[in-house]
Amino acid sequence: MSIETIIDPDADIRSALAEAAAFDDTPAPVATDWARAALDAYYGLDQAPEAVPGSRHAAFRVVLDDGSAGVLQVSHPDADPVAVDFQTQALLHVGRADPGLPVQRIVPARDGATSLWLADDAGRARLVRLLTRLDGPPMSDAAVSDAAAVPVARTLARLHRALSGLWHPGGEKSLPGDLRRADRLRPLLGLLPDDDGQALAHAALDDFERRARALLPALRQQPIHNGLTRDRLLADPAAPGRIVGILGFDRMVEAPLVADLAVALSDWIDPAPGDDDATRTLARIAGFAAAYHAVAPLQDIEMMLLPDLLRTRLAMDLAIGGWRATRQGVDASWLHRRVAGLQALGRLSHQQAHESIAAACNAVHRSEPVGA
Repeated sequence: MSIETIIDPDADIRSALAEAAAFDDTPAPVATDWARAALDAYYGLDQAPEAVPGSRHAAFRVVLDDGSAGVLQVSHPDADPVAVDFQTQALLHVGRADPGLPVQRIVPARDGATSLWLADDAGRARLVRLLTRLDGPPMSDAAVSDAAAVPVARTLARLHRALSGLWHPGGEKSLPGDLRRADRLRPLLGLLPDDDGQALAHAALDDFERRARALLPALRQQPIHNGLTRDRLLADPAAPGRIVGILGFDRMVEAPLVADLAVALSDWIDPAPGDDDATRTLARIAGFAAAYHAVAPLQDIEMMLLPDLLRTRLAMDLAIGGWRATRQGVDASWLHRRVAGLQALGRLSHQQAHESIAAACNAVHRSEPVGA
């Protein structure tokens, strides 16, 4: 009788991350009739909403009183209500601080409430919000380029300025994508089929623990988006470089500002297959940092830590992406880009990367007024 070893990826991630339930994509739909009744009773909108498939939360397209597009969001019954309220308060705060930023707006209910607790047909409590809808193709549909990255960096800087001054208890909750706790993801790297990817990710986490982690508490902290990747940004079809939508505030956390730069940059490090010229990768990193710096100046310690934090984020993507591919059958074809990014960054010395970023930022700061 043979004994087989059973690999349980769920056990791996439960051991690494107690809060990993956030990765559960199992939907919790509600009936269209239920959504219609809620719209009528609480928002005065008598219409048949259109269900939006493909989300963990239930969502319905609606038409608002002024004829514009809206979306009724019904949070998953397992969603943390504090985290959802953090998202709500962030949208309200950004709307007041920088009305020009293209984020969704909260549409209040008849009684002025920005969110409602309603029981679904199964008797489960669901948090309901009505928001404006943003339209446009995601930036991930377009090719990665230096020119396209610049408006993203500037938009991220504006978003950070708009979020400053916001405090919410939801910001203190631990999330799987929190870069400060990246080392907890090591157990998941064993699920990667790519040995080179495993080695590069472990090396990145080694450098994070050795050079960066102890310095993070001394950095500027505030609520950050924590997920501003290209698929969460909508572009103007007539002017693809113009951003018309910022989505996905569900990963927000209070953390170092520069960690958000690393998250955003991780989706723009896209070396061509076989491209061994790391200087092109470094030029894109420096250009992104400089574009951010022109709107919201970076501190030197943030410039110094950015390369390590970027490598750390790429390693996190490999760990989480590998687990999701194994556990949930999610497409993992994009992971090779993260491996290529780590390879390119590994050919740069830490000093070389820091000096290049600092030079680019200082040049912009001398030639452009802050906020331009």
